[in-house]
Amino acid sequence: MINAAPSSATSVVSTHSFAEVIENSITGQKSLHALIPLQKGQTICNFFAGEIFETPNYLTVQVGVDKHITLQPEFLQYSNHSCNPNIFFDTTLMQVIALKDIEPNEELCFFYPSTELNMAQPFLCYCGSKDCLQNIKGAKYIPSEIIGKYKLTDFIKEQLKNSL
Repeated sequence: MINAAPSSATSVVSTHSFAEVIENSITGQKSLHALIPLQKGQTICNFFAGEIFETPNYLTVQVGVDKHITLQPEFLQYSNHSCNPNIFFDTTLMQVIALKDIEPNEELCFFYPSTELNMAQPFLCYCGSKDCLQNIKGAKYIPSEIIGKYKLTDFIKEQLKNSL
């Protein structure tokens, strides 16, 4: 996770009750950062479905076999991936949950395969975690002994169980 208080290379795009979106002026990439301390297990906020799609895209989380949603409030889309996540999107309760204590300015990141079985845009991860999985394609591509270490949505757990 990156602790990135705004600097000359970053600017605040938007501010919300518990977090702000920061843009890196060099790369153009945006990320979501905590404004306040958050405690492990805390419900950070509720969310709801924006648009609903039958197939995944880079902005969606999967909630059904052919049901992928965009997140509302929209600023949540700037939660980037990490193989060592500090937040979780509970798509059953429609809540964002802190997986560990989070300090102000810390980037809010989730484990993309926790909400996607087969990602629309696989990518190489450079999160820097000692347990970085590197090739992120979706939950179904991760061996059970590794994926079992992560908190997964009820839907993803059910799909993986059914594929055994």
